[in-house]
Amino acid sequence: MTSATQRPDPPYRRIVAEFRTRILAGDLRPGDRVPSIRQIAQRWGVAIATATKVVAALRDEGLVEAKVGAGTVVSARAGREERPAGPAGPPAARQAGVPKGSLNRRHVLRTAIAIADAEGLGAVSMRRLAAELGAGPMSLYRHVTGKDELVTQMADEVFGEAELPVPGPEGWRAKLELVARLQWELSRRHLWLPRAVSFTRPLLVPNMMAHTEWTLRALDELELPMETRVREALTLPALVHTVALSMAEEAEAEQETGVTLDGWRLIQRKRADELLSTGQFPLLARLPQETVSDLDGMFDYILARHLDGFAVMLSRGAARPGCGQVPETGPRRRP
Repeated sequence: MTSATQRPDPPYRRIVAEFRTRILAGDLRPGDRVPSIRQIAQRWGVAIATATKVVAALRDEGLVEAKVGAGTVVSARAGREERPAGPAGPPAARQAGVPKGSLNRRHVLRTAIAIADAEGLGAVSMRRLAAELGAGPMSLYRHVTGKDELVTQMADEVFGEAELPVPGPEGWRAKLELVARLQWELSRRHLWLPRAVSFTRPLLVPNMMAHTEWTLRALDELELPMETRVREALTLPALVHTVALSMAEEAEAEQETGVTLDGWRLIQRKRADELLSTGQFPLLARLPQETVSDLDGMFDYILARHLDGFAVMLSRGAARPGCGQVPETGPRRRP
């Protein structure tokens, strides 16, 4: 009989245990595809968030891994090493793989970045990182206090890859375009990056702060109030990351389903042809498919229109101290 104080395992742990048993028994072999997050949610009748925890826990134990074009599959290491029947860390043999004191902070961060680049931010955990480094999990806490700090430092390390020229090109517009394109390239190289950056709770780390400082300095010549300069310095990367999130979501969808964007379009073509042939959407019927999928073109357009709008604001003097103000759209308040 179960005591009153003993609680049953959360649903995700029971599902993880079932997968673990099948993998270690050889029912699921290395390279075999495991159900997607949506399939797990449907098959076990759990929420998507619970199914996401299942996949994350299996990744943490090194039992599964994500492969582009194949989705989530049983890891090649899964059948080689004996694991306890519960949340497990890396094997002792691998824990001893890195001599004490040989790890350094940059090595830890670059390894975590490599995992995120290949499998997404959800695949990064302290256990997984320790396994990749062949180190004991506790040794990592000399460099970061936990996953939150790890992700923050990963993002800062990535921002350090971009070289900010001093003083940079001539003119505020050329400078803003340069810093935006540098950040766009970082987001293309590291698809997880937009998910690691917050604009409401900005990360106080040197390389990211250097980008903000550089952007603020690019506006020096305009003699704008600091409030306007700060808003522009935050708006510009927000535009970059909004478009970059679409790239990240597409990569995640491809990993989860194993269906590329081109493959998905082929599947949807019949339905699209049926809708467009009705004559209800004549303009959409003329739309070139490559226009929708060209995220580089979308970024170019959004950036150019934003800078155009900023130039118009400057020409009207709306953002300069002592000049005209932005027209009010509501009733004027009494003093």
